[in-house]
Amino acid sequence: MNAHILVVEDDVKQAELIRVSLESEGHTVKVVHDGLAALDQVKAAPVDLVVLDLMLPGLDGVTVCRRLRESGDLPVLMLTARSTEDDVLAGLDVGADDYMTKPYSPRELVARIRTVLRRAGTVATARPPVHRVGDLLVDPASRTVTCAGQPVVCTPDEFAVLAAMAARPGQVFTRAQLLRHTRGFDRASTERTVDVHVMNLRRKIETDPTRPTRLVTVYGVGYKLAEPR
Repeated sequence: MNAHILVVEDDVKQAELIRVSLESEGHTVKVVHDGLAALDQVKAAPVDLVVLDLMLPGLDGVTVCRRLRESGDLPVLMLTARSTEDDVLAGLDVGADDYMTKPYSPRELVARIRTVLRRAGTVATARPPVHRVGDLLVDPASRTVTCAGQPVVCTPDEFAVLAAMAARPGQVFTRAQLLRHTRGFDRASTERTVDVHVMNLRRKIETDPTRPTRLVTVYGVGYKLAEPR
């Protein structure tokens, strides 16, 4: 299942966490950081669901939700650091489909979004695209990897790291960004865990793991999956 989701969150770190969590589920995610930008984005492109923070610069989340409701039935899941009954009711009264208070578990957020989409009947059923980087193929739907036509066996976390980079070949990822894709993000792990996954992946997809040409280090930043020359 995948959907087009708009995340409206002024906290850049929180927005990035939500984006990574949703994209790992196969969703297409657009992030904006204020209420006016959210309304503009909804007008500009089709959206299946909005993840909407209550406290926003410009227009607050309640006002944004009210305006969205005036023009249609777009599903809205509201987020806030406030947890009083009045705040919850304010969001629900203007039409929010669900409500979560911070801090929250990324896994719970993904599950709640899945439920809202299912209720709304707007989830697209298209198969997530296979990521191809040269002769490396990563299939998120079947969770399989092939390299030069040969199957590559990966652990769940290795697959998560590789799939994240394969979806954006050439983009540099920090260790923190890659860690968020793995189960380690929910455990007492460190960013160095990513180094171990990368080392293991190089053994599996590189001709010479000591001189990697696919999964390369960007010194002082992190890693990227290099596009073939």
